[in-house]
Amino acid sequence: MEAVIRDARAAIADPELYWLFQNCYPNTLDTTVSLGSLDGGPDAFVITGDIPCLWLRDSSAQVWPYLPLARRDAALRHLYQGLIRRQTRCILIDPYANAFSRDTDAATPLSWAKEDMTEMKPGVAERKWEVDSLCHVIRLSHGYWRATGDTVPFDAAWRQAMAQVVRTFREQQRLDGPGPYRFQRASETPSDTLPLDGYGAPTAKVGLIHSMFRPSDDACVLPFLIPANLFAVVSLRQLADMTQAIHGDADLATDCGALADTVVAALARHGRMADGEGQEVWAYEVDGFGNALFLDDANVPSLLSLPYLGCCDARDPLYRRTRQRVLSGRNPYFFRGRAAEGVGGPHVGLGMIWPMSLIVRALTSDDDAEIRQCLVWLKGTHAGTGFMHEAFGQDDPGHFTRPWFAWANSLFGELILDLMARKPALLRQPLT
Repeated sequence: MEAVIRDARAAIADPELYWLFQNCYPNTLDTTVSLGSLDGGPDAFVITGDIPCLWLRDSSAQVWPYLPLARRDAALRHLYQGLIRRQTRCILIDPYANAFSRDTDAATPLSWAKEDMTEMKPGVAERKWEVDSLCHVIRLSHGYWRATGDTVPFDAAWRQAMAQVVRTFREQQRLDGPGPYRFQRASETPSDTLPLDGYGAPTAKVGLIHSMFRPSDDACVLPFLIPANLFAVVSLRQLADMTQAIHGDADLATDCGALADTVVAALARHGRMADGEGQEVWAYEVDGFGNALFLDDANVPSLLSLPYLGCCDARDPLYRRTRQRVLSGRNPYFFRGRAAEGVGGPHVGLGMIWPMSLIVRALTSDDDAEIRQCLVWLKGTHAGTGFMHEAFGQDDPGHFTRPWFAWANSLFGELILDLMARKPALLRQPLT
């Protein structure tokens, strides 16, 4: 990693941009990782930053940019083995939970989750069911396997956890009833709880997977979250590839493929909506009855991030139309201000742009001017801290949330490494 940071000095002409990379890229390793042992093997507990719990989504994304280094670095392989083992343990505790405590026998340390009306188990910090939580775990396992060829963490417990993932996805198709998951919270914030006795809004049973919460941890309005279902298709195919190659488990591989095919067919029938100009775009959420909601939220998976996650090609016409609408006033959470323009979400309120959306916009673009503009905005909105934040005010970067948000820092590091390989000429020019 130190060698990568040194190489970046020669590749990045703008001193402040290099300083940001130097700070952000190693932030997860420097500040959020605790190594130990678990059941006789390696363990890695990765907190989000200023919240001392492990989110399945965040922990996977935080270490994703280091994968290219793992083949040559035994210490990094030890970290990945430990994190995959920890995530395996978490899923076996409760596949419906999004966040976990370090102590697997402890009650939640999160004050806002202590009175949640759901089946809280020891070791669970929060139990908001989000399809993408399990998808991110598969993405990291598959990425680690592809990067290193190492199969050590993919043991019997991992196989058990992955079979549980597939069962959970099938349960949340809800073809034979509401399934076992429900959640309610006494809160002044409506997006922190679910209607109808905690099962969410009604749906037609069309084969899509219900996600009660978005990757922002905000409740879905309509329970079929389309970016999450697209991500699930990719994840199921990755899992089929792994379980067949590593374990020769043709039954699980076939089950993964069949479920992915069912979701693909349902997405084709129900996942799109009219754009008002005679063409189709991806919806953000639908209910299977014909009702659809268009918006985008900065958290990944989002509509903007679909090529980044391997859900489609960035040149795909359906994606291009959707992207154009996401990055416009047709998206109620797209904000323009004196500081920048970008996507936010309801999680921290109106007028708040997420650096994550600017990073994903650049990662999914081939347009030099667009990428350069995103870099200018990112450089100009860290408020002198040298780090990415959760969100900043569209007119005032000094008004920001979460000064220690490791996922955004890792994602910024990933962007710079991507541009060093894909667009090196852009980085050889100072940003003004």
